[in-house]
Amino acid sequence: MSGKEAPRAGLVKAALAGEITNAQGAHALGVSLRQFRRLKARYREAGVRGLVHRLRGRPSPRAVDVAQHRARRPRRAALGALVLIDSSEFDWLGTDTPLLLLGAIDDATGTVLALHFRPAEDLHGYLTLLRRLAERDGLPVSLYGDRLGVFVRNDEHWSLEEELQGAQHPTHFGQVLRELGVGYIAAHSPQAKGRIERLWETLQDRLVAELRLRGLHTVEAAEAYLPTYLGDHNRRFARPPAAADAAWRRPPRDLADRLSCHYTRRVARDNTVRLGPRVVQIPRGPHGRSYAGGRVDLRECLDGRLLIHYQGRRLATDPAPAVEFVLVPRRAPRRRAARTPSDEGGRSLPLRQHGPASPLAALNALAQQLRRPARPHPWRHTFSGRQRARQRQLTPTGGGHSH
Repeated sequence: MSGKEAPRAGLVKAALAGEITNAQGAHALGVSLRQFRRLKARYREAGVRGLVHRLRGRPSPRAVDVAQHRARRPRRAALGALVLIDSSEFDWLGTDTPLLLLGAIDDATGTVLALHFRPAEDLHGYLTLLRRLAERDGLPVSLYGDRLGVFVRNDEHWSLEEELQGAQHPTHFGQVLRELGVGYIAAHSPQAKGRIERLWETLQDRLVAELRLRGLHTVEAAEAYLPTYLGDHNRRFARPPAAADAAWRRPPRDLADRLSCHYTRRVARDNTVRLGPRVVQIPRGPHGRSYAGGRVDLRECLDGRLLIHYQGRRLATDPAPAVEFVLVPRRAPRRRAARTPSDEGGRSLPLRQHGPASPLAALNALAQQLRRPARPHPWRHTFSGRQRARQRQLTPTGGGHSH
């Protein structure tokens, strides 16, 4: 019986024995007099069991079918079949400044595969994490993460090309995974990737304590200590996989070139191509060929190199800048407004002035562009024979033309 139902037996017994009235018993239980009489009748029939709510133990009509109820996802059998990636913001270094720690954990064994400190959850950090994972173990079959904009497209914009092909173009990270043949599974809730969520609770306890004991308060020192910590952590908490054969795949030789952002740009007249502030001179091709006006493919790599390809052939390589480089997705170049009559279908429009303009000034500028044609212009000629004769009388010198 529940705490609400426990006092019923004593009060009903007292009412049956004549020690209290029905009104007193109903008032004590907080029920109506009629309901108290029902309780007395049920007690006579079934005893104390009759005082329990009759729906107790019955399944709810709104209950979800047991076969469809949420259950813990079974682990993958092979090592490297599924790798979970995520990040956690915490004061890892004890400097009162939150810092992000990116991590990758194997689903089959719980082995922490890679960790990386970053000031923000960005593309550069996750590509660095993927590079460490590929160089240390190999490429996994699939990655499992959240719906962060770095991983998946969350916007509702569809270009004409995307509508024709029936799918949106992937993000830069998604393009890298597609070239490497790695799948991506997007979780719809933090609970869906609970294994890596529980890892952060462990690291915020154990890793922080180890960093404090060793007096490591800089990102560089903490990064250098991470391999040592991972070895000890995996010896303690990793479990053997269900399958003996691992699913890791060997990364390609040009892995450094594939960890990049892809762009398409048009070559300028001076045989150069621009990507943001970077300008690369393309050497002339065979027989002094110029690539001006052609479209080339650009790859801005994780290490800062800029690769220019044309029809599958590399034309030039720009080395990494001298300053510290961070790979950031760049926006597409904005189209310049047309400034010539041919760009606007034959009519030259005034250039837009900086600052607000009055309506009168705008009308005057428009009137200057919409001048009436000169008198000899065919548009000024009438189709009426009477008016053409009158026009010839007014202009005896032949100032106009008649057809």
